[in-house]
Amino acid sequence: MSIFEGFHNSWVLANGVRTHYSWAGTEGPAVILLHGAGPGACGAAGWRFMLPALAKAGFRAYAVDQLSMGFTDARPHAWPVNGHQSLVDHVHDFIEALCLDEVSLVGNSQGAYIAAKYAIDHPEKVNRVVYIGSNTIYQAMQEVPERKLRSFLEVIGYDYTEESLRKFMYRNSSDDIVIPEELIQLRHQAATRPGVKKSNQAFDAYLARMNEEPKLWDRYCIKNSLPKLKIPGLFIWGNQDAVAPVETGYKLEKLLPNIKFDYIENCGHQAQTDQPEIVNKLVIDFLAAEKDQAVTAQ
Repeated sequence: MSIFEGFHNSWVLANGVRTHYSWAGTEGPAVILLHGAGPGACGAAGWRFMLPALAKAGFRAYAVDQLSMGFTDARPHAWPVNGHQSLVDHVHDFIEALCLDEVSLVGNSQGAYIAAKYAIDHPEKVNRVVYIGSNTIYQAMQEVPERKLRSFLEVIGYDYTEESLRKFMYRNSSDDIVIPEELIQLRHQAATRPGVKKSNQAFDAYLARMNEEPKLWDRYCIKNSLPKLKIPGLFIWGNQDAVAPVETGYKLEKLLPNIKFDYIENCGHQAQTDQPEIVNKLVIDFLAAEKDQAVTAQ
């Protein structure tokens, strides 16, 4: 039996970019799920447990494959030449292509930053935001870079081989997790598609520019804007996170008094797949508060 059950896969043209996404649910409030930046990351891999859980709870859930990742277009016109902002803008184009007036967002790792920046850029579109374990948000909360930004794939030692992907995925999970071979093969297939490597290089080239041009860091930085965001937020962090150590969460909690923090035991960087029952309940309960308010208002 496949691990990818309980949801569907579709395509949409988002501002000229053929965008792949996974979805579940046909009625209720819309929720956009944003995966992280690991090799071969995609909506199905990152949100395979949460998609059907949200649908069962009465939501419409959409897990988009972001630029340079998953199975979304990797031709030159779809390369993230403006780094993280390209990803934020693509999420906006995706939401517009689906004609969604309002959404809630759930983001993991780099996807949590994309969720935060989208909410900052488009507050009129966003009801609630859930953030899950994110070094990227902590990094973007600095006025200037703490250190030179480096390619994430270089940092983790990824060289587009299946072996390096396998090592990364096990490092990304809590100690007792056994990663399904079907998941590894899907991510390897996604990470080695034509155009993906050059797309990643375009993203990294922009990071290199950010190291040298303060005006570009200013666009990336959310130090002043995220603490002032008046959209309800929940931050979930795994206590065994080896990618974004829990100590980073403690630091962020002090910087973001407007966001509630929950820490999960026996849980690594991808909390939504390490402890799906716990995380799904936290997310659904948090999002349901907005849903209940909307019903009451009617």
